[in-house]
Amino acid sequence: MDMIQQNGSPRVQEGEFAAVDNTPGVRPIYVVGYPSHVGGADTELWHTIKLWRRKGIPVHLIPTWHAHPEWRDRLNAIGATTHEVGDPNRLVDVPGLAGSMVISFCNGEFLNHVDKFRELGCRTIWVNCMTWIFPKEVEHYEKQGAFDAYVFQSAFQRQSLLPRLRDFHVRDEQCFQIHGAFDVEEFPFTPLAHRPGKPFVVGRIARPDLDKWSSNLWPIYNAIQYTHKTARVMAWDNRLTQKCGSPPDWVETLTANAESSKTFMQSLHCMLPVNGGARENWPRSGLEAMASGVPVVAQNDWGWQEMIEHGVTGFLGSDDCELAHFAAMLAHDEELRLRIALQARQRLVDELANSERIASQWDALFRTFSS
Repeated sequence: MDMIQQNGSPRVQEGEFAAVDNTPGVRPIYVVGYPSHVGGADTELWHTIKLWRRKGIPVHLIPTWHAHPEWRDRLNAIGATTHEVGDPNRLVDVPGLAGSMVISFCNGEFLNHVDKFRELGCRTIWVNCMTWIFPKEVEHYEKQGAFDAYVFQSAFQRQSLLPRLRDFHVRDEQCFQIHGAFDVEEFPFTPLAHRPGKPFVVGRIARPDLDKWSSNLWPIYNAIQYTHKTARVMAWDNRLTQKCGSPPDWVETLTANAESSKTFMQSLHCMLPVNGGARENWPRSGLEAMASGVPVVAQNDWGWQEMIEHGVTGFLGSDDCELAHFAAMLAHDEELRLRIALQARQRLVDELANSERIASQWDALFRTFSS
């Protein structure tokens, strides 16, 4: 797919989806929520909608509760329909919603109003992108019972959530493991060349939640044994300074949305994410880095273990010293770094973000509602 860039954000080329018509006989999908430029769930939603549309599936979106004009235009361009109700009490006015399949990606407003969709006879599919159950989820289960189907992006997430969900009578056959859709072409493979003795740029991007950032961030970055290291981190704010300490003078801090994630990735030689308390499920920043040609050095835990093959498509560090050591290896060995980058991109295309495989898994889920 040939992408056109506008203000740092990918825009669908005119006509790309022109041949994708709503296939007769295919049941439409109603999505509660709307894509955005940031946030794992909202960006995954955009990539998933494109995947569905390429398969000719009619997609209708109900933003909660107003649609951003830019995103409405982008969704129109791929043949997805937006129903801007403005008020959850007007859901009954949405054409075709009654009795339909309704999907929501980690949307809190959906949890607040599930009862309204249930009253319309909708079959509900919940895509939790976290590794914990939301309090509003628990409240819903206690009042109305389980959703009709669940999607997990990683085996780690499934193992983390399913035991608790079984307490609310969720059955294994209601659960589907589907990697988050990822359009590789939105992140061109452009590894940043590095020469010996020149600055080596490490960095990370994450929302400014305290649990996403380790208090050991700067000691780990400082421990990278390379004289000319520099770093870039986004999205930084005062709360992170209080937790992690003031950044060293060789670190550039960017606020949230200061750059597109694509532009940010193109400025790195290595991505070194270190979490505080949050346990990663299927981190979108890892997919973006692998697509862009940025080797990832991550913690040897959680969903990272499924995303990265140690020493082949990235590195997994079991402690702070190993994280710094593997980053230094990449700084000193350009041949190794580029080999890791190439192998990571290939695995992304062949396995992790294989659109045919992901589409077939969604199809298997949808078939459970065909009767």
